Amino acid sequence: MAKVSLTPLGVAALALLVEAPMHPYEMYQLLMARQEDRLVKVRPGTLYHAVGRLEEAGLVEAAGIDRAGNRPERTTYRITGTGREALTERLQGMLAEPVNEYPSFPHAIAEAHNLPSGVVVELLDQRVASLEQQLDFLHRGEESVVERGIERRFWLDVKYQQSMLRTEIAWIRGFQDELRRGQLPW
Repeated sequence: MAKVSLTPLGVAALALLVEAPMHPYEMYQLLMARQEDRLVKVRPGTLYHAVGRLEEAGLVEAAGIDRAGNRPERTTYRITGTGREALTERLQGMLAEPVNEYPSFPHAIAEAHNLPSGVVVELLDQRVASLEQQLDFLHRGEESVVERGIERRFWLDVKYQQSMLRTEIAWIRGFQDELRRGQLPW
């Protein structure tokens, strides 16, 4: 068994297999239905590859092979005990240890002084509009899961993302005000 570093997609796949055995395309459909592509970059091909790596590492195993009509055979996978341990360990690390993921926006802000302040204000207006759309999307999603009676523990990320978006919007607006009022030498 090879040691595998769990990528975000690997974590998502293992978490799905904790729920029930399934084949990679079913995992993909479920991730998309839950709109988890907001959190993890997911494509069918990369998911199949991720599941293959998990199998090579002994974190998942084939639970069965089935065929529907003329379709190709599909392997259903289940998480192993080692997979559950790896998932637990990785989640604990992700929750406890802050990691600089090098997002591009802080870098852009650090270099924004290379543009005229008026241009920066206009570009940030565009960013705020996009962030507000994302925030509206998350509010609608929250309303939907509340209406369906889904327990909050399954959508904590939505509340977190809403908070982060509101914070970023507030920071940008404050920064724009400083630029507009000439309070920040440019």
